[in-house]
Amino acid sequence: MNAEAKITIHVEELNLSSDYNYNYSDGYDESCCGLVCDQESSMYFDSIFIPVLYSLALVVGLVGNGLVLVILWKKRMGLNVTDIFILHLSLADILLLLTLPFWAVEAANEWIFGTALCKLTGALFQINFYCGIFMLSCISLDRYLSIVHAVQMYSRKKPMVIHCCCLMVWLFCLLLSIPDWILLKDYKESRRQDKKQCVSFHQSDAWRLSHRLLYHILGFILPALIMVFCYTCILLRLRRGSQCKQKKRAIRVIVALVVAFFIHWTPYNITLMADTIKTNGTFNPSNQTSCENITSLDVALTATSTLAYLHCCVNPVLYAFVGVKFRQHLLDMLRPLGFTLKGPAGLMSRRSSAWSDSVDTSHTSAF
Repeated sequence: MNAEAKITIHVEELNLSSDYNYNYSDGYDESCCGLVCDQESSMYFDSIFIPVLYSLALVVGLVGNGLVLVILWKKRMGLNVTDIFILHLSLADILLLLTLPFWAVEAANEWIFGTALCKLTGALFQINFYCGIFMLSCISLDRYLSIVHAVQMYSRKKPMVIHCCCLMVWLFCLLLSIPDWILLKDYKESRRQDKKQCVSFHQSDAWRLSHRLLYHILGFILPALIMVFCYTCILLRLRRGSQCKQKKRAIRVIVALVVAFFIHWTPYNITLMADTIKTNGTFNPSNQTSCENITSLDVALTATSTLAYLHCCVNPVLYAFVGVKFRQHLLDMLRPLGFTLKGPAGLMSRRSSAWSDSVDTSHTSAF
């Protein structure tokens, strides 16, 4: 059976989608005529690409974020606002990474874990996906207020206030996962050779479109606008002052974080938007290349979504290579094992961020 093979089924039977993990998207419900394209080619790509990349992300992400948590625990008496947000960001990244083996097994074979674990894993993925992005937005806002306006959003003497703010973010993400708790179930897909998949069943196309739009707005567009605005203002503010070494380093780290975010998430969101448009009326089943186009889009969704999820393990790498203080703390931990820091290491304030040098009078700095 090739990628252009078609089968005829009733459209009403196919009102489902995999919104927590868009690799297996709504593409099989495109038609007014009941024509559905087989996914054999994209399934073969998924079965190789996803397990390999998710395994790599799991190992690198758990090690990197685990080291972040260890360093934060050792410096827990001197954490500042940014450190606490990073603590919750790392927790969200770790919990999201723990769901990847389930999707890797599904891609390599089929969903074998039952409906209950389907709901739990899908909702956990959704919660931590949103939480990770929202924490990055909170860090951006805190830095913007502190550096540009010299306003401290939180008092360092009351860290529980910051933790409560993070808890509110977690609760909001939990609310966003309610559709997954309700709609997710394992289902045998005829388009995927009757293999079970963990997918969402929607009552109508309108609900499915609403779910997608919610993701596009809250999962990418709004956080991206916040980060671009905040970091642009920060860069302009830093450039107006003297160009000391600390400021140049802060600018370099800020640019690296923003570029990393957009490199990982922009291709996926563009591809997902194309899939959203395709599944809402623009698909032409009379086109002889339609099945080939659908297969190409499925492969593109797999590749770009995997790149996006790899963002979970990128932040610790950036801390290690660009964040001077994180590297110093890491080397302090590794020194008993024989690792030493070449060159003089500057003294670090106990109350400064564990990741960076302080910038001017802001008391809050970039990684």
